[in-house]
Amino acid sequence: MIPLLAYRDNTCAPKKCTMVRLARTGLVRIVDRPGQVPRSTLILDPTAEQALSPADAPGNGGAVRSLTALDCSWEVLDAGVFGAWRHHRALPYLVAANPTNYGRPLRLSSAEALAAALYILGEPEQAASVLDAFRWGPHFLVLNREPLDEYAAAKDSTGVVAAQARYL
Repeated sequence: MIPLLAYRDNTCAPKKCTMVRLARTGLVRIVDRPGQVPRSTLILDPTAEQALSPADAPGNGGAVRSLTALDCSWEVLDAGVFGAWRHHRALPYLVAANPTNYGRPLRLSSAEALAAALYILGEPEQAASVLDAFRWGPHFLVLNREPLDEYAAAKDSTGVVAAQARYL
């Protein structure tokens, strides 16, 4: 099981925030200052140049000890707040199942992003438990089963990008 964190800058509505709900269930720990984010975490960053792959998993030699979702505005990403962290990865092409962005590619909620990352890193049971906190959650895995299986079967980031190209 991979420890999960969420960096939140309080720009979203707490009643709609998927990370707040996951924190209430004990599945995610929320941090609100960059200094609280461990340097050894893998940050899910949509602006990262490298795709997340199974090679990033702790059991495959990856140095990552936890997984952090950035649940914040794009201004925080543009400001380079997390630039000093070594492990930034972007998720490959997936389609949202959340009610706000249903069917839109690459418009995942933070919960969907964490679940997708867990699935790709070889933790499908933990991914399912994250999504079980939402009525629409399990549908995310159904909607994206084929690409998630391909991404999880890839050897490294290059393989994930190749699988993404086949899927597109």
